[in-house]
Amino acid sequence: MTIPDTHTDVLTERPKRADARRNEEKLLTAAREAFAERGAETSLEDIARRAEVGIGTLYRHFPTRPALLEAVYTDEVEQICRSADDFAALEPWEALTAWLRRYAGFAATKHALFAELLPYIGQDAEVFQSCKTAIRTTGDALLQRAQEAGVVRPDVTFMDVARMVGGIATIRMAEQDEIERILDVALDGLRPRG
Repeated sequence: MTIPDTHTDVLTERPKRADARRNEEKLLTAAREAFAERGAETSLEDIARRAEVGIGTLYRHFPTRPALLEAVYTDEVEQICRSADDFAALEPWEALTAWLRRYAGFAATKHALFAELLPYIGQDAEVFQSCKTAIRTTGDALLQRAQEAGVVRPDVTFMDVARMVGGIATIRMAEQDEIERILDVALDGLRPRG
């Protein structure tokens, strides 16, 4: 199965020069790690240090804090969409649930970045709409394939499933094994009855 490559059409492209791309990737990785550890309030100087580049390099790529947050958010969305290809050879149920488990991990990060970006750019910002479209397109393809195979009930939409998985992934005060157990129960509810 091939997942439609709409995420590359919808999301913005970044510079192509090799050294610039390497620095940008180092900054995105450092920012992602720093935001995961300490939240979106992490200083830009700390991110530049982690990436082993100067603060000037960070500002050349991301002139403002919101620009960096938006780039990390978009990069996370691109990665989760591309990751569907990792499961293309699996049976429809396994492909869907494996991707949804990966989506659950992404949902917690996405939620934090969304909350930090929201005051800067607003909920109707193009980046949010583009990212939502890319995720929905990827998820729809996996869900539809599973529904056509008869392994997922026909009365659910991807947005139903995404909200369910996202809600479970962001349960406060729950240990990771509890989240995984709850997710197992919820995913089992997608199977056809009777």
